[in-house]
Amino acid sequence: MPSLTESPRVPDAPAAPALNTTLVLRILVLSTFVVILNETIMVNAIPRLMRDFAVPATSAQWLSTAFMLTMAVVIPATGWFLQRVRTRTAYALAMGLFLAGTALATVAPTFSVLLAARVIQASGTAVMMPLLMTTLMTIVAPQDRGKVMGNVMLAMSVAPALGPAVSGLLLQLGSWRLIFAVVLPIAGVTAVLGLRELVDIGEPSATRIDVTSVVLSAVGFGALVYGLSGLGEGSRATHTVPPAVTTAIGVVALAAFVLRQLSLQRTGSPLLDLRTLKFGSFTLALALMCTAFMAMMGAMILLPLYLQDVLELSTLQTGLLLMPGGLAMGLLGPVVGHAYDKVGARTLVVPGSVVMLATLALLTRVTPQTSPWLVLADHVVLMVSLAMVFTPVFTSGLSVLPPHLYAHGSAILGSLQQVAAAAGTAVVVSVMAGRAASSAASGASPVAALSDGIQWGFGVGAVLAVVMVAIAWTIKTPQVDPAGAHGAPAAEPGEALEPAPEPALD
Repeated sequence: MPSLTESPRVPDAPAAPALNTTLVLRILVLSTFVVILNETIMVNAIPRLMRDFAVPATSAQWLSTAFMLTMAVVIPATGWFLQRVRTRTAYALAMGLFLAGTALATVAPTFSVLLAARVIQASGTAVMMPLLMTTLMTIVAPQDRGKVMGNVMLAMSVAPALGPAVSGLLLQLGSWRLIFAVVLPIAGVTAVLGLRELVDIGEPSATRIDVTSVVLSAVGFGALVYGLSGLGEGSRATHTVPPAVTTAIGVVALAAFVLRQLSLQRTGSPLLDLRTLKFGSFTLALALMCTAFMAMMGAMILLPLYLQDVLELSTLQTGLLLMPGGLAMGLLGPVVGHAYDKVGARTLVVPGSVVMLATLALLTRVTPQTSPWLVLADHVVLMVSLAMVFTPVFTSGLSVLPPHLYAHGSAILGSLQQVAAAAGTAVVVSVMAGRAASSAASGASPVAALSDGIQWGFGVGAVLAVVMVAIAWTIKTPQVDPAGAHGAPAAEPGEALEPAPEPALD
Protein backbone atom coordinates (compact mmCIF):
# COMPACT_ATOMS: atom_id res chain seq x y z
CA MET A 1 0.00 0.00 0.00
CA PRO A 2 1.50 3.35 -0.94
CA SER A 3 2.55 5.70 1.81
CA LEU A 4 0.43 8.75 2.38
CA THR A 5 2.03 12.15 2.38
CA GLU A 6 0.27 13.20 5.54
CA SER A 7 -1.26 11.50 8.57
CA PRO A 8 -4.27 13.53 9.64
CA ARG A 9 -5.07 13.94 13.28
CA VAL A 10 -7.72 11.69 14.79
CA PRO A 11 -11.11 13.32 15.35
CA ASP A 12 -12.03 14.00 18.99
CA ALA A 13 -8.41 13.48 20.09
CA PRO A 14 -6.47 16.62 19.20
CA ALA A 15 -3.68 15.91 21.66
CA ALA A 16 -2.90 12.46 20.25
CA PRO A 17 0.39 11.91 18.42
CA ALA A 18 0.38 11.53 14.64
CA LEU A 19 -0.64 8.11 13.43
CA ASN A 20 1.37 5.88 11.15
CA THR A 21 -1.60 5.71 8.80
CA THR A 22 0.03 3.39 6.30
CA LEU A 23 0.99 0.81 8.95
CA VAL A 24 -2.45 0.82 10.56
CA LEU A 25 -4.18 0.29 7.23
CA ARG A 26 -1.75 -2.41 6.12
CA ILE A 27 -2.47 -4.36 9.29
CA LEU A 28 -6.23 -4.08 8.85
CA VAL A 29 -6.13 -4.85 5.11
CA LEU A 30 -3.95 -7.94 5.68
CA SER A 31 -6.28 -9.15 8.42
CA THR A 32 -9.32 -8.56 6.23
CA PHE A 33 -7.64 -10.44 3.37
CA VAL A 34 -7.14 -13.49 5.61
CA VAL A 35 -10.71 -13.60 6.90
CA ILE A 36 -12.31 -12.97 3.48
CA LEU A 37 -10.13 -15.67 1.89
CA ASN A 38 -11.80 -18.09 4.28
CA GLU A 39 -15.27 -17.11 3.04
CA THR A 40 -14.81 -18.81 -0.36
CA ILE A 41 -12.15 -21.36 0.49
CA MET A 42 -14.77 -24.05 1.29
CA VAL A 43 -16.39 -24.02 -2.15
CA ASN A 44 -14.51 -27.01 -3.55
CA ALA A 45 -14.58 -28.98 -0.30
CA ILE A 46 -18.34 -29.62 -0.23
CA PRO A 47 -18.25 -33.00 -2.09
CA ARG A 48 -15.39 -34.25 0.12
CA LEU A 49 -17.25 -33.22 3.29
CA MET A 50 -20.41 -34.98 2.08
CA ARG A 51 -18.45 -38.22 1.89
CA ASP A 52 -16.44 -37.85 5.10
CA PHE A 53 -19.42 -36.87 7.28
CA ALA A 54 -22.07 -38.83 5.33
CA VAL A 55 -24.33 -35.78 4.95
CA PRO A 56 -26.47 -34.80 1.94
CA ALA A 57 -25.70 -31.82 -0.26
CA THR A 58 -28.42 -29.73 1.37
CA SER A 59 -26.74 -30.14 4.77
CA ALA A 60 -23.20 -29.58 3.47
CA GLN A 61 -24.32 -26.35 1.77
CA TRP A 62 -25.07 -24.98 5.23
CA LEU A 63 -21.33 -24.41 5.66
CA SER A 64 -21.74 -21.53 3.21
CA THR A 65 -25.30 -20.54 4.12
CA ALA A 66 -24.52 -20.34 7.86
CA PHE A 67 -21.50 -18.13 7.15
CA MET A 68 -23.67 -15.70 5.14
CA LEU A 69 -26.47 -15.79 7.73
CA THR A 70 -24.07 -14.99 10.56
CA MET A 71 -22.66 -12.06 8.63
CA ALA A 72 -26.18 -10.75 8.02
CA VAL A 73 -27.09 -11.00 11.72
CA VAL A 74 -23.87 -9.61 13.22
CA ILE A 75 -22.97 -6.74 10.85
CA PRO A 76 -25.98 -4.51 11.73
CA ALA A 77 -24.80 -4.35 15.36
CA THR A 78 -21.27 -3.31 14.42
CA GLY A 79 -22.36 0.30 13.89
CA TRP A 80 -23.10 0.53 17.62
CA PHE A 81 -20.26 -1.78 18.67
CA LEU A 82 -17.46 0.07 16.87
CA GLN A 83 -18.50 3.34 18.52
CA ARG A 84 -18.65 1.66 21.93
CA VAL A 85 -15.20 0.00 22.08
CA ARG A 86 -11.62 0.94 21.24
CA THR A 87 -9.97 -0.04 17.97
CA ARG A 88 -7.63 -2.60 19.53
CA THR A 89 -10.52 -4.21 21.43
CA ALA A 90 -12.59 -4.58 18.25
CA TYR A 91 -9.58 -5.97 16.38
CA ALA A 92 -8.76 -8.44 19.17
CA LEU A 93 -12.35 -9.67 19.25
CA ALA A 94 -12.54 -10.07 15.46
CA MET A 95 -9.28 -11.97 15.12
CA GLY A 96 -9.87 -13.92 18.34
CA LEU A 97 -13.21 -15.21 17.07
CA PHE A 98 -11.73 -16.03 13.68
CA LEU A 99 -8.79 -17.92 15.19
CA ALA A 100 -11.05 -19.83 17.59
CA GLY A 101 -13.35 -20.85 14.76
CA THR A 102 -10.45 -21.87 12.50
CA ALA A 103 -8.81 -23.95 15.24
CA LEU A 104 -12.12 -25.67 16.04
CA ALA A 105 -12.74 -26.41 12.36
CA THR A 106 -9.28 -27.98 11.99
CA VAL A 107 -10.08 -30.65 14.60
CA ALA A 108 -13.87 -30.82 14.16
CA PRO A 109 -14.94 -34.43 14.91
CA THR A 110 -18.48 -34.04 13.56
CA PHE A 111 -20.30 -32.00 10.94
CA SER A 112 -22.22 -30.11 13.64
CA VAL A 113 -18.96 -28.97 15.25
CA LEU A 114 -17.61 -27.88 11.86
CA LEU A 115 -20.78 -25.88 11.24
CA ALA A 116 -20.45 -24.19 14.63
CA ALA A 117 -16.83 -23.36 13.81
CA ARG A 118 -17.90 -21.67 10.58
CA VAL A 119 -20.40 -19.54 12.54
CA ILE A 120 -17.63 -18.44 14.92
CA GLN A 121 -15.35 -17.60 11.99
CA ALA A 122 -18.10 -15.57 10.32
CA SER A 123 -18.66 -13.59 13.53
CA GLY A 124 -15.04 -12.44 13.43
CA THR A 125 -15.26 -11.60 9.74
CA ALA A 126 -18.44 -9.58 10.33
CA VAL A 127 -16.59 -7.33 12.80
CA MET A 128 -13.38 -7.01 10.77
CA MET A 129 -14.88 -5.67 7.54
CA PRO A 130 -16.76 -2.66 9.05
CA LEU A 131 -13.75 -2.01 11.32
CA LEU A 132 -11.53 -1.63 8.26
CA MET A 133 -13.96 0.68 6.45
CA THR A 134 -14.66 2.84 9.51
CA THR A 135 -10.97 3.21 10.35
CA LEU A 136 -10.12 4.09 6.75
CA MET A 137 -12.74 6.84 6.62
CA THR A 138 -11.57 8.18 9.99
CA ILE A 139 -7.81 8.44 9.51
CA VAL A 140 -7.37 8.96 5.76
CA ALA A 141 -7.58 12.49 4.37
CA PRO A 142 -10.43 12.96 1.85
CA GLN A 143 -8.07 13.68 -1.06
CA ASP A 144 -6.33 10.30 -0.49
CA ARG A 145 -9.37 8.08 0.02
CA GLY A 146 -9.69 6.91 -3.56
CA LYS A 147 -6.07 5.74 -3.63
CA VAL A 148 -6.37 3.93 -0.30
CA MET A 149 -9.78 2.43 -1.08
CA GLY A 150 -8.29 1.04 -4.27
CA ASN A 151 -5.75 -0.91 -2.22
CA VAL A 152 -8.51 -2.11 0.09
CA MET A 153 -10.50 -3.35 -2.89
CA LEU A 154 -7.37 -5.20 -4.06
CA ALA A 155 -7.42 -7.30 -0.89
CA MET A 156 -11.20 -7.72 -0.87
CA SER A 157 -11.22 -8.86 -4.51
CA VAL A 158 -8.13 -11.06 -4.66
CA ALA A 159 -9.03 -13.01 -1.51
CA PRO A 160 -12.33 -14.51 -2.73
CA ALA A 161 -10.77 -15.12 -6.15
CA LEU A 162 -7.95 -17.13 -4.61
CA GLY A 163 -10.21 -19.11 -2.26
CA PRO A 164 -11.51 -21.78 -4.66
CA ALA A 165 -8.10 -22.22 -6.33
CA VAL A 166 -6.30 -22.55 -2.98
CA SER A 167 -8.84 -25.04 -1.67
CA GLY A 168 -8.66 -27.04 -4.91
CA LEU A 169 -4.88 -27.32 -4.58
CA LEU A 170 -4.99 -28.26 -0.88
CA LEU A 171 -7.65 -30.90 -1.53
CA GLN A 172 -5.32 -32.44 -4.15
CA LEU A 173 -2.63 -32.70 -1.45
CA GLY A 174 -4.71 -34.22 1.33
CA SER A 175 -7.63 -33.87 3.73
CA TRP A 176 -10.06 -30.95 3.82
CA ARG A 177 -8.61 -30.18 7.26
CA LEU A 178 -5.52 -28.82 5.47
CA ILE A 179 -7.65 -25.84 4.42
CA PHE A 180 -8.00 -24.70 8.03
CA ALA A 181 -4.59 -25.94 9.13
CA VAL A 182 -2.89 -23.68 6.55
CA VAL A 183 -5.03 -20.63 7.33
CA LEU A 184 -4.61 -20.93 11.13
CA PRO A 185 -0.89 -20.00 11.46
CA ILE A 186 -1.22 -17.22 8.87
CA ALA A 187 -4.13 -15.72 10.82
CA GLY A 188 -2.22 -16.18 14.09
CA VAL A 189 0.84 -14.29 12.88
CA THR A 190 -1.37 -11.56 11.46
CA ALA A 191 -3.23 -11.19 14.77
CA VAL A 192 -0.02 -10.97 16.79
CA LEU A 193 1.41 -8.36 14.43
CA GLY A 194 -1.82 -6.40 14.57
CA LEU A 195 -2.05 -6.36 18.36
CA ARG A 196 1.58 -5.30 18.59
CA GLU A 197 1.38 -2.43 16.10
CA LEU A 198 -2.24 -1.28 16.05
CA VAL A 199 -3.19 1.82 18.04
CA ASP A 200 -6.55 3.01 19.34
CA ILE A 201 -8.21 5.55 17.07
CA GLY A 202 -10.55 8.13 18.59
CA GLU A 203 -12.44 7.76 21.84
CA PRO A 204 -15.33 5.32 22.40
CA SER A 205 -18.71 6.72 23.31
CA ALA A 206 -20.73 5.25 26.16
CA THR A 207 -24.01 4.41 24.41
CA ARG A 208 -26.58 1.86 25.54
CA ILE A 209 -27.68 -0.97 23.31
CA ASP A 210 -31.36 -1.50 22.62
CA VAL A 211 -32.14 -5.20 23.06
CA THR A 212 -35.35 -4.94 21.05
CA SER A 213 -33.39 -3.56 18.10
CA VAL A 214 -30.88 -6.40 18.33
CA VAL A 215 -33.65 -9.01 18.27
CA LEU A 216 -35.53 -7.35 15.39
CA SER A 217 -32.29 -6.94 13.43
CA ALA A 218 -31.27 -10.57 13.92
CA VAL A 219 -34.72 -11.89 12.99
CA GLY A 220 -35.15 -9.47 10.10
CA PHE A 221 -31.80 -9.78 8.35
CA GLY A 222 -31.40 -13.46 9.26
CA ALA A 223 -34.86 -14.53 8.06
CA LEU A 224 -34.63 -12.43 4.92
CA VAL A 225 -31.25 -13.82 3.86
CA TYR A 226 -32.24 -17.39 4.78
CA GLY A 227 -35.59 -17.11 3.00
CA LEU A 228 -34.05 -15.67 -0.16
CA SER A 229 -31.38 -18.40 -0.11
CA GLY A 230 -34.13 -21.00 0.17
CA LEU A 231 -36.00 -19.50 -2.77
CA GLY A 232 -32.80 -19.83 -4.78
CA GLU A 233 -32.52 -23.53 -3.92
CA GLY A 234 -35.93 -24.20 -5.50
CA SER A 235 -36.87 -27.86 -5.53
CA ARG A 236 -33.37 -29.04 -4.58
CA ALA A 237 -34.12 -28.84 -0.86
CA THR A 238 -37.04 -29.24 1.51
CA HIS A 239 -37.75 -26.74 4.27
CA THR A 240 -39.78 -27.07 7.46
CA VAL A 241 -40.99 -23.50 6.88
CA PRO A 242 -41.47 -22.50 3.21
CA PRO A 243 -38.83 -19.97 2.06
CA ALA A 244 -41.53 -17.53 0.98
CA VAL A 245 -42.90 -17.48 4.52
CA THR A 246 -39.42 -17.00 6.01
CA THR A 247 -38.77 -14.16 3.59
CA ALA A 248 -42.06 -12.50 4.55
CA ILE A 249 -41.17 -12.81 8.25
CA GLY A 250 -37.84 -11.13 7.51
CA VAL A 251 -39.52 -8.25 5.68
CA VAL A 252 -41.99 -7.67 8.54
CA ALA A 253 -39.23 -7.83 11.18
CA LEU A 254 -37.07 -5.39 9.19
CA ALA A 255 -39.99 -2.98 8.88
CA ALA A 256 -40.43 -3.10 12.67
CA PHE A 257 -36.66 -2.63 13.05
CA VAL A 258 -36.73 0.51 10.86
CA LEU A 259 -39.61 2.00 12.87
CA ARG A 260 -37.73 1.23 16.08
CA GLN A 261 -34.58 2.98 14.82
CA LEU A 262 -36.55 6.05 13.76
CA SER A 263 -38.02 6.24 17.25
CA LEU A 264 -34.63 5.80 18.96
CA GLN A 265 -33.09 8.53 16.80
CA ARG A 266 -35.41 11.00 18.54
CA THR A 267 -35.13 9.66 22.09
CA GLY A 268 -31.87 7.73 22.36
CA SER A 269 -29.12 5.91 20.50
CA PRO A 270 -30.24 3.68 17.62
CA LEU A 271 -28.52 0.38 16.94
CA LEU A 272 -28.21 1.38 13.27
CA ASP A 273 -28.47 5.10 12.59
CA LEU A 274 -30.72 5.49 9.54
CA ARG A 275 -29.99 9.21 9.33
CA THR A 276 -27.21 8.12 6.97
CA LEU A 277 -29.98 7.69 4.39
CA LYS A 278 -30.71 11.44 4.55
CA PHE A 279 -27.59 11.88 2.46
CA GLY A 280 -28.71 11.44 -1.12
CA SER A 281 -25.26 10.56 -2.44
CA PHE A 282 -24.89 7.76 0.13
CA THR A 283 -28.35 6.37 -0.68
CA LEU A 284 -27.67 6.38 -4.43
CA ALA A 285 -24.31 4.70 -3.90
CA LEU A 286 -26.06 2.12 -1.73
CA ALA A 287 -28.62 1.42 -4.47
CA LEU A 288 -25.91 1.04 -7.12
CA MET A 289 -23.79 -1.18 -4.89
CA CYS A 290 -26.71 -3.50 -4.09
CA THR A 291 -27.70 -3.80 -7.76
CA ALA A 292 -24.10 -4.54 -8.74
CA PHE A 293 -23.81 -7.12 -5.97
CA MET A 294 -26.95 -8.89 -7.13
CA ALA A 295 -25.61 -9.10 -10.69
CA MET A 296 -22.14 -10.17 -9.54
CA MET A 297 -23.40 -12.91 -7.19
CA GLY A 298 -25.65 -14.25 -9.94
CA ALA A 299 -22.68 -14.52 -12.27
CA MET A 300 -20.55 -16.14 -9.54
CA ILE A 301 -23.21 -18.82 -9.06
CA LEU A 302 -23.80 -19.46 -12.77
CA LEU A 303 -20.22 -19.55 -14.05
CA PRO A 304 -18.98 -22.54 -11.97
CA LEU A 305 -22.23 -24.36 -12.76
CA TYR A 306 -21.75 -23.74 -16.48
CA LEU A 307 -18.06 -24.65 -16.48
CA GLN A 308 -18.48 -27.87 -14.51
CA ASP A 309 -21.90 -29.21 -15.59
CA VAL A 310 -22.00 -27.96 -19.20
CA LEU A 311 -18.33 -27.78 -20.25
CA GLU A 312 -17.40 -30.63 -17.85
CA LEU A 313 -14.33 -28.99 -16.28
CA SER A 314 -13.03 -30.15 -12.90
CA THR A 315 -13.40 -28.06 -9.74
CA LEU A 316 -9.68 -27.23 -9.81
CA GLN A 317 -9.84 -26.24 -13.49
CA THR A 318 -12.87 -24.08 -12.73
CA GLY A 319 -11.11 -22.34 -9.85
CA LEU A 320 -8.02 -21.67 -11.94
CA LEU A 321 -10.08 -20.40 -14.88
CA LEU A 322 -11.99 -17.91 -12.70
CA MET A 323 -8.95 -16.78 -10.72
CA PRO A 324 -7.50 -14.36 -13.36
CA GLY A 325 -10.70 -12.30 -13.28
CA GLY A 326 -10.53 -11.84 -9.53
CA LEU A 327 -6.84 -11.02 -9.70
CA ALA A 328 -7.46 -8.47 -12.47
CA MET A 329 -10.19 -6.83 -10.40
CA GLY A 330 -7.93 -6.63 -7.37
CA LEU A 331 -4.82 -5.43 -9.17
CA LEU A 332 -6.82 -2.75 -10.98
CA GLY A 333 -8.19 -1.46 -7.65
CA PRO A 334 -5.25 0.89 -6.91
CA VAL A 335 -5.31 2.20 -10.48
CA VAL A 336 -9.02 2.95 -10.23
CA GLY A 337 -8.44 4.53 -6.82
CA HIS A 338 -5.85 6.93 -8.24
CA ALA A 339 -8.18 7.76 -11.13
CA TYR A 340 -11.05 8.45 -8.72
CA ASP A 341 -8.95 11.03 -6.86
CA LYS A 342 -8.29 12.79 -10.19
CA VAL A 343 -11.50 12.52 -12.23
CA GLY A 344 -14.23 11.67 -9.72
CA ALA A 345 -16.75 8.86 -9.47
CA ARG A 346 -19.10 9.18 -12.43
CA THR A 347 -16.32 9.20 -15.04
CA LEU A 348 -15.43 5.69 -13.87
CA VAL A 349 -18.79 4.28 -12.78
CA VAL A 350 -20.73 4.97 -15.99
CA PRO A 351 -18.25 3.22 -18.36
CA GLY A 352 -17.82 0.43 -15.82
CA SER A 353 -21.58 -0.17 -15.73
CA VAL A 354 -21.83 -0.12 -19.53
CA VAL A 355 -18.98 -2.63 -19.91
CA MET A 356 -20.57 -4.83 -17.25
CA LEU A 357 -23.82 -4.76 -19.22
CA ALA A 358 -21.96 -5.77 -22.39
CA THR A 359 -20.11 -8.70 -20.76
CA LEU A 360 -23.27 -10.09 -19.12
CA ALA A 361 -25.11 -9.74 -22.42
CA LEU A 362 -22.37 -11.80 -24.13
CA LEU A 363 -22.70 -14.49 -21.45
CA THR A 364 -26.35 -14.95 -22.45
CA ARG A 365 -24.99 -16.55 -25.64
CA VAL A 366 -22.92 -19.35 -24.01
CA THR A 367 -23.62 -22.88 -25.26
CA PRO A 368 -22.09 -26.35 -24.71
CA GLN A 369 -19.79 -25.57 -27.67
CA THR A 370 -18.44 -22.27 -26.29
CA SER A 371 -14.68 -22.25 -25.73
CA PRO A 372 -13.56 -21.96 -22.08
CA TRP A 373 -11.03 -19.36 -23.23
CA LEU A 374 -13.84 -17.08 -24.40
CA VAL A 375 -15.48 -17.46 -20.98
CA LEU A 376 -12.14 -16.65 -19.34
CA ALA A 377 -11.75 -13.46 -21.39
CA ASP A 378 -15.32 -12.36 -20.75
CA HIS A 379 -14.95 -13.00 -17.01
CA VAL A 380 -11.75 -10.95 -16.81
CA VAL A 381 -13.45 -7.98 -18.52
CA LEU A 382 -16.48 -8.40 -16.22
CA MET A 383 -14.27 -8.22 -13.14
CA VAL A 384 -12.43 -5.18 -14.52
CA SER A 385 -15.77 -3.42 -14.98
CA LEU A 386 -16.71 -4.25 -11.39
CA ALA A 387 -13.45 -2.69 -10.20
CA MET A 388 -14.43 0.50 -12.03
CA VAL A 389 -17.74 0.47 -10.15
CA PHE A 390 -17.01 -0.72 -6.62
CA THR A 391 -14.02 1.46 -5.66
CA PRO A 392 -15.62 4.80 -6.66
CA VAL A 393 -19.03 3.83 -5.25
CA PHE A 394 -17.68 2.74 -1.86
CA THR A 395 -15.48 5.83 -1.58
CA SER A 396 -17.97 8.46 -2.76
CA GLY A 397 -20.83 6.96 -0.76
CA LEU A 398 -19.07 6.88 2.60
CA SER A 399 -17.16 10.15 2.08
CA VAL A 400 -20.30 12.26 2.14
CA LEU A 401 -21.14 11.12 5.70
CA PRO A 402 -19.95 12.99 8.80
CA PRO A 403 -17.33 11.12 10.90
CA HIS A 404 -19.73 10.03 13.65
CA LEU A 405 -21.82 8.15 11.05
CA TYR A 406 -18.94 6.27 9.38
CA ALA A 407 -19.47 3.15 11.50
CA HIS A 408 -23.22 3.14 10.85
CA GLY A 409 -22.72 3.74 7.12
CA SER A 410 -20.26 0.84 6.93
CA ALA A 411 -22.67 -1.41 8.83
CA ILE A 412 -25.59 -0.55 6.53
CA LEU A 413 -23.38 -1.15 3.51
CA GLY A 414 -22.24 -4.53 4.82
CA SER A 415 -25.73 -5.63 5.87
CA LEU A 416 -27.33 -4.82 2.53
CA GLN A 417 -24.48 -6.57 0.71
CA GLN A 418 -25.56 -9.83 2.35
CA VAL A 419 -29.21 -9.23 1.46
CA ALA A 420 -28.29 -8.29 -2.13
CA ALA A 421 -26.11 -11.39 -2.47
CA ALA A 422 -28.94 -13.65 -1.29
CA ALA A 423 -31.52 -11.86 -3.46
CA GLY A 424 -29.34 -12.01 -6.56
CA THR A 425 -28.71 -15.71 -6.04
CA ALA A 426 -32.40 -16.45 -5.46
CA VAL A 427 -33.62 -14.60 -8.56
CA VAL A 428 -30.95 -15.91 -10.91
CA VAL A 429 -31.19 -19.54 -9.78
CA SER A 430 -35.00 -19.48 -9.87
CA VAL A 431 -35.03 -18.13 -13.43
CA MET A 432 -32.34 -20.59 -14.49
CA ALA A 433 -34.14 -23.59 -12.97
CA GLY A 434 -37.50 -22.60 -14.44
CA ARG A 435 -36.12 -22.15 -17.93
CA ALA A 436 -34.08 -25.38 -17.74
CA ALA A 437 -37.19 -27.31 -16.69
CA SER A 438 -39.18 -25.78 -19.56
CA SER A 439 -36.47 -26.69 -22.09
CA ALA A 440 -36.24 -30.24 -20.75
CA ALA A 441 -40.01 -30.61 -21.04
CA SER A 442 -39.72 -29.51 -24.66
CA GLY A 443 -37.35 -32.40 -25.40
CA ALA A 444 -33.91 -30.80 -24.91
CA SER A 445 -31.10 -32.95 -23.50
CA PRO A 446 -30.13 -32.35 -19.85
CA VAL A 447 -26.97 -30.46 -20.84
CA ALA A 448 -28.75 -28.37 -23.48
CA ALA A 449 -31.59 -27.59 -21.06
CA LEU A 450 -29.17 -26.50 -18.35
CA SER A 451 -27.24 -24.37 -20.84
CA ASP A 452 -30.49 -22.71 -21.89
CA GLY A 453 -31.39 -22.02 -18.27
CA ILE A 454 -27.97 -20.53 -17.59
CA GLN A 455 -28.38 -18.19 -20.58
CA TRP A 456 -31.59 -16.86 -19.04
CA GLY A 457 -29.86 -16.53 -15.67
CA PHE A 458 -27.20 -14.31 -17.23
CA GLY A 459 -30.06 -12.39 -18.84
CA VAL A 460 -31.25 -11.44 -15.33
CA GLY A 461 -27.77 -10.08 -14.64
CA ALA A 462 -27.88 -8.06 -17.86
CA VAL A 463 -31.22 -6.50 -16.83
CA LEU A 464 -29.73 -5.57 -13.45
CA ALA A 465 -26.80 -3.99 -15.31
CA VAL A 466 -29.25 -1.79 -17.23
CA VAL A 467 -30.52 -0.52 -13.87
CA MET A 468 -26.91 0.07 -12.84
CA VAL A 469 -26.26 2.25 -15.88
CA ALA A 470 -29.30 4.38 -15.04
CA ILE A 471 -28.20 4.87 -11.41
CA ALA A 472 -24.57 5.47 -12.41
CA TRP A 473 -25.50 8.75 -14.13
CA THR A 474 -26.72 10.11 -10.76
CA ILE A 475 -23.51 9.38 -8.83
CA LYS A 476 -21.58 12.46 -7.71
CA THR A 477 -18.16 12.95 -6.11
CA PRO A 478 -18.11 14.58 -2.63
CA GLN A 479 -16.20 17.85 -2.35
CA VAL A 480 -12.72 17.50 -0.84
CA ASP A 481 -12.57 19.46 2.40
CA PRO A 482 -8.98 19.99 3.60
CA ALA A 483 -10.22 19.90 7.19
CA GLY A 484 -11.69 16.46 6.64
CA ALA A 485 -15.31 17.47 7.03
CA HIS A 486 -18.01 16.11 4.79
CA GLY A 487 -19.61 18.22 2.16
CA ALA A 488 -21.97 18.35 -0.75
CA PRO A 489 -21.24 16.33 -3.88
CA ALA A 490 -18.76 18.03 -6.15
CA ALA A 491 -19.47 18.77 -9.79
CA GLU A 492 -18.37 16.17 -12.26
CA PRO A 493 -16.24 17.32 -15.22
CA GLY A 494 -18.37 19.50 -17.49
CA GLU A 495 -21.21 19.84 -14.98
CA ALA A 496 -22.22 22.78 -12.82
CA LEU A 497 -22.14 22.20 -9.09
CA GLU A 498 -25.55 21.96 -7.49
CA PRO A 499 -25.89 24.68 -4.86
CA ALA A 500 -28.05 22.64 -2.48
CA PRO A 501 -26.01 20.93 0.26
CA GLU A 502 -26.74 17.52 1.73
CA PRO A 503 -29.31 17.64 4.56
CA ALA A 504 -27.93 18.26 8.01
CA LEU A 505 -28.40 15.82 10.85
CA ASP A 506 -30.67 16.42 13.79
